[in-house]
Amino acid sequence: MSWIKENKFLVALGGGTLVGAGLLAFVGFKGADRYAEAKEQYEAAANQAAEFERLALYPRTENRDGKRKALDEYRQSLETLQSEFQRFRPGEITNISPQEFTTRLLAANAEVRKAMESAGVSIPETFFLGFERYRTSLAATTTTGILDYQLGSIKDVMLELAKARPSQFRNLHRRVLPEEEGQTYKPGDFEVARPIPLELTFTGTERSAREFISSITAPTKHYIVIRSLRISNVKKDPPRASDAKFDKAAAAPSTAPGGFANLFAFPEDESEPDAEVPAGTEQEQAPTPAASSADSSRILAQVLGNEEVHVFIRLDILQFLPTKKLP
Repeated sequence: MSWIKENKFLVALGGGTLVGAGLLAFVGFKGADRYAEAKEQYEAAANQAAEFERLALYPRTENRDGKRKALDEYRQSLETLQSEFQRFRPGEITNISPQEFTTRLLAANAEVRKAMESAGVSIPETFFLGFERYRTSLAATTTTGILDYQLGSIKDVMLELAKARPSQFRNLHRRVLPEEEGQTYKPGDFEVARPIPLELTFTGTERSAREFISSITAPTKHYIVIRSLRISNVKKDPPRASDAKFDKAAAAPSTAPGGFANLFAFPEDESEPDAEVPAGTEQEQAPTPAASSADSSRILAQVLGNEEVHVFIRLDILQFLPTKKLP
């Protein structure tokens, strides 16, 4: 005890050194743990980065430039596509007076009826281009704009049908628009066109159906998409041989003596049927004609060429919306 009292400084220095060494050892152990953890995280990140570097689209400078070029080309293709559909956009649709819409409706209906009658197509008496509800009432002023656009597109479709010359037009169904029910049409975020549905039913030859379908699917003034199509034969039973119609064969011209016309002719001198033939000569005998082969394809054409079909088409007339600005 006397030595500690006499050497207080050394005792304090030694004690402080011991405590400092303990603290340093504790900090060292903690630092080693953090170092090991940081090293493990670094190695994991380095391995992951090495895997990314081996990918085809790692964000290098050349890959960044390539991606930027691809995005520019994609943007240009979208702008070109939008410009291609520009001719199908009606522009701004403005409302007209109900009386003016009724006048246009009556004129369009008369034009379609005249075209149908000129083509020899029978049409129902109640036909009114699908706007039967406006035969005796006026349309609301807030709906005349979109109704007038729909009227023009339906008229064009019906005129194309008249050009195809079916035998009978049976029905047209126009779905009521939301605006007619006091609602508002709101396109979706990714919609570029508004579909206007229309259903048609008619009867005609296969050729008239083909010509009508080809005409409405060829983009001209309106862009039309066929959603469903059903074609059925008017005749439910298969064709029979009795359905065939043959042209009357013309009489065969008379041939020279010894030909087909004289094959079964009797001798001119019936009094000497057994006349001897001079020696060294042979009696001429008419050649036997070859049997003509039947033309089965001609028969099938006459059996199957005149039947008619019932056609039901549900289509959408696309009203393209204003172009959207690309991000």
